[in-house]
Amino acid sequence: MDYAATGQDALSRIEGAGDLDTLEALRVEFLGKQGSISGLLKTLGKMTPDERKEEGPKIHALRESVTAAIATRKDALESAALEARLAAETIDLSLPAPETPRGSVHPISQVMDELAEVFADLGFAVATGPEIEDDWHNFTALNMPETHPARAMHDTFYFPDRDEKGREMLLRTHTSPVQIRSMIENGAPIRIIAPGRVYRSDSDATHTPMFHQVEGLVIDKGIHLGHLKWTLETFLKAYFERDDIVLRLRPSYFPFTEPSVEVDVGYSQENGRRVVGGSGDAPGHAWMEVLGSGMVNRRVIEAAGLDPDEWQGFAFGTGVDRLAMLKYGMDDLRAFFDGDVRWLSHYGFSAMDVPTLSGGVGTPA
Repeated sequence: MDYAATGQDALSRIEGAGDLDTLEALRVEFLGKQGSISGLLKTLGKMTPDERKEEGPKIHALRESVTAAIATRKDALESAALEARLAAETIDLSLPAPETPRGSVHPISQVMDELAEVFADLGFAVATGPEIEDDWHNFTALNMPETHPARAMHDTFYFPDRDEKGREMLLRTHTSPVQIRSMIENGAPIRIIAPGRVYRSDSDATHTPMFHQVEGLVIDKGIHLGHLKWTLETFLKAYFERDDIVLRLRPSYFPFTEPSVEVDVGYSQENGRRVVGGSGDAPGHAWMEVLGSGMVNRRVIEAAGLDPDEWQGFAFGTGVDRLAMLKYGMDDLRAFFDGDVRWLSHYGFSAMDVPTLSGGVGTPA
């Protein structure tokens, strides 16, 4: 067989292939399972050793030359196709760039940042503590007796294990233990807020088993209720970004403060949502409780290792989730935890909306 002529014919046809489909057809014709060159390779098994020694190198050389020619021609055709595509395609730079998916900051995270910004301007530091607490820090040190309802199993998530001192362990029911830990570790004077997750066995439209609280604590000399009222009024005006916030303080009872006061704010109904502002006694307005507060009980100060005759202070606490609902018009606390992307797209914040007092702590409506 004239292998040279066969190879010349194959190389000529490969060189003349005008597109990749034609080239692929030639590859199958020559090198496929039923291809002509593949058939020549199969004949080697039927030859005598002498014939195989004579014909084998020629057939293998033919196969290698055809394989190399196909690869070379394929590279040339692909390069030509790319050049043609680049020459034909243009980019219209006047069109807007396609929108890329963007995440959002959850309203709770945004409000946490807003609270930190407001209180930082008032000289408060942010303090944190463990979410798994012992009952001494969570209850006893805060002047909550063994018979207090908050210690009941149906109100609190307890663990079966105890700590090394034999104390019961639980998911903290408030961030007040952070106040105790801060006083023990840092002494006085002290001015902190303690934001974070807390846990209670409760669930409805305005309560969830896990929610967020922010508590504040000031311990110094000569502290009185006037300092507390001014601090809360300044905080609420900055947070709601309104100067017409009016407070009403009502006597109340908390084991860890004495005297204790509930803090109400005036509000009105606008388009089906509560809008904080104005006096609750004004026409069309009413009062709504937003905070619990009071002067720190002497027993709590003593439990933290301080002298209550030398140091006095006030404390306050409120739900972060509730503050977010009031400011941004949300009506169901459970939606905060549903993970609905549509809800987050509506209420979420851009990562660039970093709260500052100079630029406002919230996003404009």
